[in-house]
Amino acid sequence: MLLFVSKKTASECLNLSGSTLKKYRLQGDWIEGIHWVRLNSRCVRYNLELIQDWLHNRGNPKAHMRAIETYQKQLLSNQRKSRK
Repeated sequence: MLLFVSKKTASECLNLSGSTLKKYRLQGDWIEGIHWVRLNSRCVRYNLELIQDWLHNRGNPKAHMRAIETYQKQLLSNQRKSRK
């Protein structure tokens, strides 16, 4: 299941501070629309699964890119329409 979570939840689950989450976002380590989304000017949500994968595969960007591709294929906008 793909799940975007609040800063508080992401911080607790990943054992990273809120400022570390922000640092990875602002440095461009995480891709907007993939690793995180901005709901409005004050509300950011984090893709917990992809960030966990990024943490595990920091030394292997190709492996993480496969995870991103898998995530994108799972989006409803990328699903084939069924023929009737």
